[in-house]
Amino acid sequence: MASSVKEVLEHLEAIDAALPATDGVKWFNKLYLEMTQQVAATVPGQPQAAPGFLEALDVAFGNLYFDALDAAGSGSSPPPGYPFHAWKPLFEARFETGIAPIQFALAGMNAHINHDLAIGISDVFAARGTEPGDDTPEHEDYESVNGLITAAEEKTKLWMVTGLLKELDVAFHSTDDLVAVWNIARARDAAWVSAEVIWSLRELPSLRSSYEEANDRTVGFAGRTLLAPVGLSD
Repeated sequence: MASSVKEVLEHLEAIDAALPATDGVKWFNKLYLEMTQQVAATVPGQPQAAPGFLEALDVAFGNLYFDALDAAGSGSSPPPGYPFHAWKPLFEARFETGIAPIQFALAGMNAHINHDLAIGISDVFAARGTEPGDDTPEHEDYESVNGLITAAEEKTKLWMVTGLLKELDVAFHSTDDLVAVWNIARARDAAWVSAEVIWSLRELPSLRSSYEEANDRTVGFAGRTLLAPVGLSD
């Protein structure tokens, strides 16, 4: 488990070095690494309305991914009873050859942002003893990195769609529609709203658990759509 942004980056770099190009998880990890590097290099030098919030969120957020990855193991499919439904499509399809690298990257972002981020936000607020809301300094800082994250994401997605495929000497049928579906700023906005819902259910643990499970399975369904094989071009 990471306890600092530096350790999150070290874990991501180690995963990137360990995974082969034939493992689809590598391409999500690479996109996540690029975005985390950009945030880590920029945010500490900027004024923050809620000092410490973004760093705490980066750590909590990263650990949710590491938990899902560790539980999945390195095999071609997660073990029976794997509980992370949002992540399951990615780990089940990680070695399939008819899926483009950008699809793996987006499926990972779908799981990590549409499911994990809301939980991370709620947990960090609980640890800080504050409450999420649109008019909070934490939300101001949260939104302040949207442009930075979007720029890093677009740079990496472009490389996966163009430069990477040239490096690997493969070509897929058009993935333009799949790429156009994903918008990280909108996904982060939705995650904040979901975090507020989770927070509002903190004194109703059974209902909170049901809500998180339903969202987990819904995000997993979306992940399977993103990973529909596009096939290799002739």
